Amino acid sequence: QVQLVESGGDSVQAGGSLRLSCVVTGDTYVRNWMAWFRQVPGKEREGVAALASGTTYYSDSVKGRFTISRDNAKNTLYLQMNSLKPEDTAMYHCAADPYVYRGVVDFDYWGKGTQVTVSS
Repeated sequence: QVQLVESGGDSVQAGGSLRLSCVVTGDTYVRNWMAWFRQVPGKEREGVAALASGTTYYSDSVKGRFTISRDNAKNTLYLQMNSLKPEDTAMYHCAADPYVYRGVVDFDYWGKGTQVTVSS
């Protein structure tokens, strides 16, 4: 069974940087989509960035500040986060292998998350 484990979350001041990592164990899905999401209690989950087929995607709120990448040799997905803002405070989750159910996109595998807190 595939497992995703995130790390790298921390408390940081506005303007700072963090790099999140997501290590994939079990079967690898090198050719499949992977993504980062974030969620604040009481609010809907927000897609942050995705990587697949040599293409990257970013939400408008993080464009120019965050970078998604992957090291296949290490089975690790990364999210470089620069110029952090208080609005970026959330639990960040990585996900793998998307599917569509009733018109809604979800992922087969999710990590438990790593907390990012940005203060000002």
